[in-house]
Amino acid sequence: MPSFDVVSELDMHQVTNAVDQSNRVVGNRFDFKGVDAKFVRKDNVVEVIAESEFQVKQMLEMLQAELICREVDVKCMDVGDVVESGKTARSTVTLQEGIDADTARKIVKMIKNAKLKVQAAVQGEQVRVTGKKRDDLQQAIALLRQSELEVPLQYQNFRD
Repeated sequence: MPSFDVVSELDMHQVTNAVDQSNRVVGNRFDFKGVDAKFVRKDNVVEVIAESEFQVKQMLEMLQAELICREVDVKCMDVGDVVESGKTARSTVTLQEGIDADTARKIVKMIKNAKLKVQAAVQGEQVRVTGKKRDDLQQAIALLRQSELEVPLQYQNFRD
């Protein structure tokens, strides 16, 4: 039986490239000359550090633009509040990876409510969709692409 997996993954290599390029852009921009501003990435967290809240917001826009250029969906970004302390302002950006249990149940329920001839099952941080025909699976993919979920979805492991 044909099947595919619905996952939410990030290309961490492209995320690293986006953070590095954003650091270069900050170093070259005229309005950031002489300012101690930088991006620091640790696993799935990017910390944005600058001297004022306005600069942090500008840097967040730079990071978003670089992620978009590298085809990393910005829906995965969970931007924290800007915290000012002393001479620095900070914000943390958490990059969400994987489908949590509530979203997975929502996906399964959405597929069942559409009355497609497919079955959906939650398997850890992914959802496996199986059906008898390839066309039914393509309808399920089209349904999920139209949905307004808060996580970016990718469709992998398509098997006939």
